Amino acid sequence: MSDTVKQHDGGKRAYNSPRRAEQAAATRAAVLAAARDLFIAKGYSATTIAEIAGRAHVAVDTIYATVGRKPALLRELVETSISGTGQAVPAEQRDYVLRIGTVRTAREKLAIYAQAITAIQERLGPVFIALRGAAATDPECEAMWTEIAHRRAAGMLTFAEHLRSTGELRNDLSDTQVADIIWSMNATEYWVLLVRERGWTSDQFAKWLIDAWTRLLLQ
Repeated sequence: MSDTVKQHDGGKRAYNSPRRAEQAAATRAAVLAAARDLFIAKGYSATTIAEIAGRAHVAVDTIYATVGRKPALLRELVETSISGTGQAVPAEQRDYVLRIGTVRTAREKLAIYAQAITAIQERLGPVFIALRGAAATDPECEAMWTEIAHRRAAGMLTFAEHLRSTGELRNDLSDTQVADIIWSMNATEYWVLLVRERGWTSDQFAKWLIDAWTRLLLQ
């Protein structure tokens, strides 16, 4: 695959290379994979940028240029674990959110979300545990932890309002209560308790969420 060369003013040439873009993406993926492994195995505080660079087989400066400092690495790991892609994806653009919008009943919407959050926790759980540990000692990570918690709560309130529009939610529960119930049960800590500590399978966990939310929230 050859580079495409474009002539610019002043005689300077700019290179537009799909190969270079692929190499940059591969480097970024290697850096994030190395950071993930080390943050999970050693913890955020005990992991150095030099160790991440060595594991990813890149220079330290490459990490700073590709992703950034340690807090930026951890944020990218959280965001990409949520999206399931190599990039952060806004909530309204995620596949499961779009699917929720296409079905009519609250039961279907809850089932889609329960399955999605189970898949997310398989990727996110170990990373989020590392973030929780980092938040105890690092102010930037503490701010990130708080921001994500608030973002989740706001997202669940939007979801509760969406569920309310189906007419199937219990009338004795406010949208805020519905949001808080889903928020508490979609948390990584809840997944850790049942899947990591009690040995539930992902399938068992997803089915439990669907059954519990249906019983707790719907008429």
